[in-house]
Amino acid sequence: MTFRRLVKLVAVAVVLVAVAVSAFVAIRLLDGKTGGAVRVVNAPAELVARGKYLAEAADCAACHSAPGGAPFAGGLAMQSGFGTIYATNITPDPDNGIGRWSADDFWRALHDGIRRDGRQLYPAMPYTSYRGMTRADADAIYAYVMQLRPMKVVNRRTQLDFPYDIRLGMIGWNLLFLTDSVPAASTGSSTAWQRGRYLVNVLGHCGECHTPRGMLGQMELSKPLTGFALGRVAAPDITPAGLASRGWTAASLRTYLGRGIAGPASAFSDMHQVIVLSTRNLTADDNDALVTFLLGDSPPSPVPLPTADPAVLEAAASGPGRTDYVALCAGCHGLEGNGLPNTVVALRNNSTLRLADPRNLLVAMLDGIGPENFPHRASLQAMPGFADKLGDQQAAALANYLRIVWGGQKPDVTAAAVQALR
Repeated sequence: MTFRRLVKLVAVAVVLVAVAVSAFVAIRLLDGKTGGAVRVVNAPAELVARGKYLAEAADCAACHSAPGGAPFAGGLAMQSGFGTIYATNITPDPDNGIGRWSADDFWRALHDGIRRDGRQLYPAMPYTSYRGMTRADADAIYAYVMQLRPMKVVNRRTQLDFPYDIRLGMIGWNLLFLTDSVPAASTGSSTAWQRGRYLVNVLGHCGECHTPRGMLGQMELSKPLTGFALGRVAAPDITPAGLASRGWTAASLRTYLGRGIAGPASAFSDMHQVIVLSTRNLTADDNDALVTFLLGDSPPSPVPLPTADPAVLEAAASGPGRTDYVALCAGCHGLEGNGLPNTVVALRNNSTLRLADPRNLLVAMLDGIGPENFPHRASLQAMPGFADKLGDQQAAALANYLRIVWGGQKPDVTAAAVQALR
């Protein structure tokens, strides 16, 4: 443990002890501080339309809408590593949502991570990124959400372990980790790059998933966008070098963010929601800006698929992984892994297969992927899971075959790695 990290941990401990003494009284003083007038916001249509666009760019609906629930009415369970946090209702309902919030209340939540009743928000709400949002943009989003249909959906209580359930402890956390801006993962100075930085680091809050986190849940800002796995599915490295290493170009990335399907990949899991609810709604200029920032003003050349060792290829072609591929996968993906346009994703040169970390491939193999719809009437049929058909060693052999032949990776997936993800 470094001296700097030790100092941080000691500081956190001191703050936690200090706030714990007053927590009992403070919590009760804050309880019930939810009264006040119901807000009616009569905003110009142009401002509401701009707020809608910004709310989509900020991907608000993805977190504040539970599966099968009303949009923006909350209820989505988010696993934090410290317990479960439930997204809140942000419709204008006065009792369960933000119907009594002012624009100042809304700004304080986005900028400082503080609710209207004075309690601290947990950083599952990405105020750590939204802190860089302009007040004008925050006010526009507020004007939009206050026009939504009020939904009487009661918020679910967050379930965190002690001492993380003491919200006042977030005061110390913010003192240590809350910054005014998130570092850039690429290099540039153009107008498009500057706009892209705002879209990626602030509104899109991409670093909240794609940046590694420390032991107290803070983003490791020395490694922006280099990838992180909080759960079973990993958010990959999306730095210029990371994207280029998997064959991404500006053109393919632009298509992916706008449609969800591009040459190297199709969006699935949480990223499918990001595409459908957020990035596909961006203007062409903002899509270009996103790509410009992610790759930098001088994008690196995409790395060709590495040539596999002939002996390794021969062993894979005659091994059990190939046998299971033909039996279980080739009927849809084809013997050569080319897939079918808008029906079955191609495996050849697939971005997921080119990831050094095999977890996303293994999770897809074990769980399957449901049918997915994309913009412009594109769709992919469901892929069944094979957890009940493949033992750990079989699944590892199949994963190694896929990664060797079409991902240029080493045959390093083990049965233990499969078992850990079941």
